[in-house]
Amino acid sequence: MDLALPSTRRSCSCDQKAAKALGIPAGSRLVAGPKKLSLRILQDFSGSNGSLEKSSHPQGVGPQVKDGDRGIQHQHEDVNPGGTKGSKLAALFEHPLYKIPTPEVTDRDKLFVVNPMEKFSLRSSGSDEWVSNSKAKMVLPTGKTAYDTYPAWLKFHVGINRYELYPRQNPLTPALIEDLATLKIVSSVQKSGGTQLKLIMMFPNYGQALFKPMKQTRDQETPVDFFYFSDFERHNAEIAAFHLDRILDFRRIPPVSGRLVNITQEIRDITTDKKLAKTFFISPAGNVCFYGECSYYCSTEHALCGKPDQLEGSMAALLPDKTLAKRRSWRSPWRRSYHKSKKAEWELNPNYCAQVKETPPYNRGHRLLDLIDMTVLDFLMGNMDRHHYETFEKFGNDTFLLHLDNGRGFGTHSHDEMSILAPLQQCCRIKKSTYLRLQLLATEPYRLSDVLREALASDRLAPILAEPHLRALDRRLAKVLAAVGECLAKAGQEQDVVVDDAARPREREKRTPA
Repeated sequence: MDLALPSTRRSCSCDQKAAKALGIPAGSRLVAGPKKLSLRILQDFSGSNGSLEKSSHPQGVGPQVKDGDRGIQHQHEDVNPGGTKGSKLAALFEHPLYKIPTPEVTDRDKLFVVNPMEKFSLRSSGSDEWVSNSKAKMVLPTGKTAYDTYPAWLKFHVGINRYELYPRQNPLTPALIEDLATLKIVSSVQKSGGTQLKLIMMFPNYGQALFKPMKQTRDQETPVDFFYFSDFERHNAEIAAFHLDRILDFRRIPPVSGRLVNITQEIRDITTDKKLAKTFFISPAGNVCFYGECSYYCSTEHALCGKPDQLEGSMAALLPDKTLAKRRSWRSPWRRSYHKSKKAEWELNPNYCAQVKETPPYNRGHRLLDLIDMTVLDFLMGNMDRHHYETFEKFGNDTFLLHLDNGRGFGTHSHDEMSILAPLQQCCRIKKSTYLRLQLLATEPYRLSDVLREALASDRLAPILAEPHLRALDRRLAKVLAAVGECLAKAGQEQDVVVDDAARPREREKRTPA
């Protein structure tokens, strides 16, 4: 969590108070001020490569959907598994496979321990400034707790625990998504690092989001001659990845929403980033453009332009700042070579998984199974760019993997890249809970393309995915199940392939040191 203020804004004690709410001692270096908690050290979701045709729409108006497309978008939402009219997505989340309880969360399983006496609210003077009320004489409404005064982003942060990034059916998630799409933007600065431009936006309640601008239209596919490391980052892929991850019941991607941004009013006029400010210009067509400063794809040739100043993009909720909640980055064993001609070892050695299983942290616990979960997600999206992943350091090896940086998914719908499935095919292991949900999503009442289509229809930039990408999901899901089937045929016994993870939480509690 980063409550530091830009240097041009009036300082207040909100950062110290919010840190106090998380149980951080007074005077800690973690809340020493803006120099210690800079906007530039927030989570890097990685940016975008290249620039193709940009498009946007008048402010407050989403992308236009043709009548035919609208019919396609809703034609599968009329009948639920019970044969009555209703939502397939709601029916999916009511299925017993989506009701499996998580273990009891103790204080040591929480990322933060909340101070139950700390209260926050907006000033009543008409200002948008968000302040702590720990010393104010404020009486909470009957039945309310201090937690109820927290903004959605802070509730999201304090709700993170060893077992999940956010709960399955929690009203906080849609509330946070609504904030990402609608709250006033009071600060915009460029996110450092990466090969292309991305911005960090701050809201009046001190929540922050990562903005990835639109790079290509939804019906464009990645050129066949592009290497995976030269692929474009797609804002709609970030949005779709969040909803797909939730439908698979992984819940390891922070909430993401689509949003139309006014380049002039919400970036250029309010930025305190001098380097970014120097890159704005008016194109020959009269559109407002900018390109920022980064390693490779920040130049006038790769500029981002509005129409005339409206630009759509994805707004992703940031994770707590790394100075407050350290994360560890792990190199994926199935990382690609990122070379035009060289191959990685896993591409040459069919028995590669045997040595992975003998190497920490994959030689114990559920880390390998979690990585195979991520493999399934990547294959369904067509994402070949999973070179690293992260975990929260506090929980050691006994926690989930964060599925960050998904902008290179959904680039090609006409090709299924089978090499992405290498961890599953070489190790022949998969969680029972994952396998059962994949089988469920392959049935007509809960068809994956239908439930994802319905989930994406709620986004302000809908339609998020072109129809061929949705159809490709069903085809790829069948290939994942076929790969598991081949493993079962070779193994002979199901338990050698399908690992029962239901007992894992109890075993986890015994293994985890105090």
